[in-house]
Amino acid sequence: MIEFNFILNLLDIIYLQGDIFGFREGPLGSSDPLIKGMLLSVFAVIGLSILLNLFNAGIRKKLVDSVKLKRIMKETKGWQKERMAAFRSKDQKKIAELSKKSQYMNKMQMEMMQMNMRPMMITIIPLLLIFYFLMPTLFSYTVALSPIPLNVIPADFFELTCTAVKVGDGYCHAENEIYLWAWYFLTAIAFSGIIMKVTKTSMNE
Repeated sequence: MIEFNFILNLLDIIYLQGDIFGFREGPLGSSDPLIKGMLLSVFAVIGLSILLNLFNAGIRKKLVDSVKLKRIMKETKGWQKERMAAFRSKDQKKIAELSKKSQYMNKMQMEMMQMNMRPMMITIIPLLLIFYFLMPTLFSYTVALSPIPLNVIPADFFELTCTAVKVGDGYCHAENEIYLWAWYFLTAIAFSGIIMKVTKTSMNE
């Protein structure tokens, strides 16, 4: 199941793309950041992504009943597994028996979704404010250099690294430099699983 902080990261991308209020010199960052230099920016963004992941984990730990969530997940997964096995074996009796629990299982899945949405609704506003106002001011437009291009999705708004065409546009100094939001995006995903494991807020435990 997709972690909701992954969805948050995707939402963050949208807000980092445009200069909504018209006071920034570039769409994704300042040309004169407070923290200068690619190497320093790399470590600063990594640190920020760890802190924000810890913040998310803390909110999740406070608001989500992990014992109940894991019980519901185990119960729904068990039911789905049994149902699939019954369909494969064409056991009509078992299918009918399991179908009687469909309404209850749908209710459990809805409750599970609500439990996961609760921390998300609290964290999304401060996170978006941080990403839009704080990060572009603090860090440079590009913050790392990739040995290979990372633009696997054919769309201009989802470019992770600078293309040859954009080199020399005032922000991209070399091909395959990684954009600020993309570096945060990658490091947040990398540390998310570790932090959730350490803080025991993972949905898969």
